[in-house]
Amino acid sequence: MDLVPALEEPLKKVLGPATAKVMAEHLGLHTVGDLLHHYPRRYEERGQLTHLADLPMDEHVTVVAMVADARLHTFASAKAPRGKGQRLEVTITDGSGRLQLVFFGNGVHKPHKELLPGTRAMFSGKVSVFNRRLQLAHPAYELLRGDSEETVESWAGALIPLYPATAKLESWKIGKAIQTVLPRAQEAVDPLPPGLREGRGLVTLPEALLKIHRPHTKADVEDARSRLKWDEAFVLQVALARRRHADAQLPAVARRPRPDGLLTAFDARLPFTLTEGQQKVSKEIFDDLATEHPMHRLLQGEVGSGKTMVALRAMLATVDAGGQAAMLAPTEVLAQQHHRSVVEMMGELAEGGMLGGAEHATKVVLLTGSMGMAGRRQAMLDLATGEAGIVIGTHALIEDKVQFHDLGLVVVDEQHRFGVEQRDALRGKGKQPPHLLVMTATPIPRTVAMTVFGDLETSVLDQLPAGRSPIASHVVPAADKPHFLSRAWERVREEVENGHQAYVVCPRIGDEEDDPKKSGKKKSPEDEAEKRPPLAVLDVADQLAKGPLQGLRVEVLHGRMHPDDKDAVMRRFAAGDTDVLVATTVIEVGVNVPNATAMVIMDADRFGVSQLHQLRGRVGRGSAPGLCLLVTEMPEASAARQRLNAVASTLDGFELSRIDLEQRREGDVLGQAQSGARTSLRVLAVIEDEEVIAQAREEATRVVSADPELTEFPGLRVALDALLDEEREQYLEKG
Repeated sequence: MDLVPALEEPLKKVLGPATAKVMAEHLGLHTVGDLLHHYPRRYEERGQLTHLADLPMDEHVTVVAMVADARLHTFASAKAPRGKGQRLEVTITDGSGRLQLVFFGNGVHKPHKELLPGTRAMFSGKVSVFNRRLQLAHPAYELLRGDSEETVESWAGALIPLYPATAKLESWKIGKAIQTVLPRAQEAVDPLPPGLREGRGLVTLPEALLKIHRPHTKADVEDARSRLKWDEAFVLQVALARRRHADAQLPAVARRPRPDGLLTAFDARLPFTLTEGQQKVSKEIFDDLATEHPMHRLLQGEVGSGKTMVALRAMLATVDAGGQAAMLAPTEVLAQQHHRSVVEMMGELAEGGMLGGAEHATKVVLLTGSMGMAGRRQAMLDLATGEAGIVIGTHALIEDKVQFHDLGLVVVDEQHRFGVEQRDALRGKGKQPPHLLVMTATPIPRTVAMTVFGDLETSVLDQLPAGRSPIASHVVPAADKPHFLSRAWERVREEVENGHQAYVVCPRIGDEEDDPKKSGKKKSPEDEAEKRPPLAVLDVADQLAKGPLQGLRVEVLHGRMHPDDKDAVMRRFAAGDTDVLVATTVIEVGVNVPNATAMVIMDADRFGVSQLHQLRGRVGRGSAPGLCLLVTEMPEASAARQRLNAVASTLDGFELSRIDLEQRREGDVLGQAQSGARTSLRVLAVIEDEEVIAQAREEATRVVSADPELTEFPGLRVALDALLDEEREQYLEKG
């Protein structure tokens, strides 16, 4: 039996081809169901006016306001030399502010007759500035006639829904189209199991759709949103629970370390003891590795909490058990850095097959896209024969040509930069599915972990290893107090005089490709507003070497350098041959130079909270205390300055990630790679709706454990198919 004929009906059959074409092209809506799930962004109450004072520049807006004044001007122009050119200027108000509308030429006649003082209407257009005043040029509008209420009633009872709209499709046109299809909402098949819905006192899906599009009261909107949030959370969690369930059925080779093998020899070499946290997380990982189903674990660790050590021990355990381990890093700098530090930590244990190699030694190889042919060929040969137990590399590891002898464990570093498909491509190289350990140093609030990484079990490392030093962070207000910046450079000199090193981080490189004039790139609105370009590595390095840091050894590092040059710069810095490294965010993750104690972040307001926290984690990695100076020209009261104050006030990454997410729009929460999950989240707010997500996860796990194929829940299967069909590409990119 076909379950959803009414909701699967193409819009062109219901609304006509022209309207359907615009809806498909501009809003991605194709069926009646798509349109019913295009929810209002907000609601206007009749008698309560929109805030014109808060209109965003360059955005398409819909406002409800009253005409205060309308004037028709006649003027001479090239097209109308005899003074027959006409311009209609209409001023509208909502009590909070005024906004000018302007109509030209033949477009003035209709509004001139209709937009009389006292008339109320909905206006839709793009906000621009003319003569230092906000205006809408040629806005579309729909009159709200007070005498006969029917127009308003036909849209929304007492509340007027305003829909996410585009220049081609005003909010009220979307509203009218929804009114046309709304009767079909009665045939919407409910994805929530009846027991769950009744137990939580949620309205039915048809009722929720009716109430969100035609609410009579604010309580109607609340009922609808509560219900629709549950749909989104539950269907997404069922998808993740089914993925977990399917993964748990897969076979894998159990990898138990040999007693007195490579891992034991490595532990005996360590000059320090592992933290309690490292021991606890290692036990969770070793327990997973010992099972005959693949491990799927997310390791979250504070910056500098020793995740690499935990991952390396898991890799050694796998090699002990006869398998190979691969570590996937997002950048060449990071892959080289990991390779170097792993080889250093292992010493002669990394010299398998070489003279002087220890008894249990293995070979540790590096594989990146920019390696020479001979190096790549040798690395690939070592992997195929099993000579190399450990490989560290970039996306180059995923290529079809790369074959493993027996891949047992995949470690993915900085998981948010890889999609699930990339993860799976590497996992597909095992004879049986290898175990998977995913690491991130970006602390993730619990709800986001449940939503984005819902197919993984989670371990958290929140203790710093002994001997790590505290990092003092300060905001340097360069505009208000220029002498503070001079003092910052003095502090850098003092650190260098005491035998230490420093980083200076800038938001851009500063070569020709970066120049908006030469590259044709538009400047950001902030730059335009402040008439200041973002500070660049090449310029800042030059100014420092000739000015406040004259006499010190200053070098630069950025993403466009040749990989060999980057590696050479990092080696010199790590060896202490460079005093100050001026870099872009290529040093953001994984770079480990314990002697670097100071970091100055220029234009710090241009970086996100989590990114600043990551960058700051590059200092204070040795026994000397760290210092991080956040330089900004933003005024004291600005939101950017508040953000920097928050970063300076705490070293707790989880606290900062929460602040970060609260300050960003919901769409960014799941990141660019999470676009699939994002498009499915229309009313669910990942931070605010923590409780709903946690409960939905429990319910989903229960339902899937009892009935993995969802045979008892046809409505849920339909919703799940819709989610995965519509978004399979992006959705599976999700991790």
